[in-house]
Amino acid sequence: MNIGKQITLFLNYCRLERQLSENTLQAYAYDLADFRKWLPARNSLAAIKTETLRDYLEEMRTREFSPATIRRHLACLRSFFRFMEYEGKCTNPFTGWRLKLPRRKRLPRALSRKETSSLLSLARGSRRGRKAAGHSHILDIEIRLMIATGIRVGEMCKIQIGDVSADGSTLRIHGKGSRDRIVYVADSALQNDLQKLTSFRRRLIMADGPLFINRSGKKLRPHSFRSKLRSFAGQAGIERRVTPHMLRHTAATLLIESGVDIRIVQRLLGHSSIATTEIYTHVTDQALRTTLERVNIVGGLAA
Repeated sequence: MNIGKQITLFLNYCRLERQLSENTLQAYAYDLADFRKWLPARNSLAAIKTETLRDYLEEMRTREFSPATIRRHLACLRSFFRFMEYEGKCTNPFTGWRLKLPRRKRLPRALSRKETSSLLSLARGSRRGRKAAGHSHILDIEIRLMIATGIRVGEMCKIQIGDVSADGSTLRIHGKGSRDRIVYVADSALQNDLQKLTSFRRRLIMADGPLFINRSGKKLRPHSFRSKLRSFAGQAGIERRVTPHMLRHTAATLLIESGVDIRIVQRLLGHSSIATTEIYTHVTDQALRTTLERVNIVGGLAA
């Protein structure tokens, strides 16, 4: 049985029926290609047993893959073989294998308040002297929107003209797993810019279509925004590498630090489980320092 054809079948299933994001599909394709390359020549699906997976796990450790990367590869393979078993192509080699890998708890990498302020200040300055709605690359709106709402970069790229309300205060977001949600824009200046951009795009194409586009006039792609953001952050004087997901982490962290209820943050971010949102409840060094300076226990007692 040709494994390459079965991988293609699985990826098509993930794209059409599960409607996974392009980023997830690319990760699945990469992980399955790595596994296929490692497999001995002419090895069939039926020949893959639990011991095969254990050997692959050992090989990944030899290549010094991080625990997170190993977990991702194995999660992909687990999903692949579950589908293959459902299709009657083979038995699932994961059945009965109680695999426990160390899970490192990572804190979200968010921008500091100073870095966020620098980024937003440059964004505001970059749009002076030009028509915001008529500019093909509305980077300042994209950045402010991600920080204001915490949406994912893939979700931002999917926004259609019709997803924005007439006054620019609400947007329909097409989230992961085909879960739609409504996000709200509180900033009046951002509302106004979204309203202008939406009106301009609607007049330009006389139909519904992507709100954010690239230089070719096609729907903005995550990797394109990622590159522009990295360059823009450098112009803002931010030395470390800034990614779109850091903007999402920044939005969540700032909301939690401002006292917003965690369930509201969960809904805004589109998390299916509140356990995912709870990672943002960590107390940052800046928040800790500010709180302690305000309370000043020793000084208060001395007084």
